[in-house]
Amino acid sequence: MNNRASTLALNAGLFLLAVITLTPVAWMVSASFMLPGEASTTPIHFFPMHPTLEHYEALTERLHVGRYFMNSFIIASVVTLISTFINSMAGFAFAKYRFPGRNKLFRFLLSGMIVPAQVTMLPLFLMLKSMGLVNTYVGVILPGLASIFGIFLIRQFAGSVPDSLIEAARLDGASEFRVYRSVVLPLCRPILYTLALFTFMGTWNDFMWPLIVMTDNANYTLPVAIANLKGEHLLDLELMMAGSVITVLPVLILFLAFQRHYIRGIMVGGVKE
Repeated sequence: MNNRASTLALNAGLFLLAVITLTPVAWMVSASFMLPGEASTTPIHFFPMHPTLEHYEALTERLHVGRYFMNSFIIASVVTLISTFINSMAGFAFAKYRFPGRNKLFRFLLSGMIVPAQVTMLPLFLMLKSMGLVNTYVGVILPGLASIFGIFLIRQFAGSVPDSLIEAARLDGASEFRVYRSVVLPLCRPILYTLALFTFMGTWNDFMWPLIVMTDNANYTLPVAIANLKGEHLLDLELMMAGSVITVLPVLILFLAFQRHYIRGIMVGGVKE
């Protein structure tokens, strides 16, 4: 009886926490369908009195949010694909190859995780400026093509891949890249999904770096464009909520689609040597 009561109390607490967490998101979606000024009235009401799509029409037709959406999608997709490939190879090398200074080099890489990203933005910008990559997609993409966290995540997981499988593939005449592609990648699929999801979400939601690198409005990513929308339409709360919905929706759909792989990767990604 006590166990049942504890389970019910735990479930009730989790449900309450979920409601508290999701309520602002639900109101954001609801406000995006309200008439201009309706979201600012008091007392605040949760549902629109006369639902309208005029804010979404304004975003797509007048403010050309589709262009910014594609900018974000292209940048996030390229960074995700290339960085997952590079990080997986580096993580596999740190996990399974024995070379002088391997552990010292890995610890040196890990020490870079304590450096705030904001500290490195100015040197990165100056380097990109000297290469003529300011206000280009490449300038936004290049710094995200490898990450210490991604290498660490893959390395921890790849350490659980049996050495016997790798040695058997080598005895069969497989090249090192073939071992990586045919043996390691299939076994590391859960953590690859997790890393890809982390990378896509981080790149899609990134605001500061695209704002620094991009100088042409046409090249802005969606978060930067929505921030500018706030400055231009400060009192148009409903329009801003519609822009926020368009920004959040792709990431939410992607997370729900790969939720099973993500949870599995998180659970088994902490394998220790």
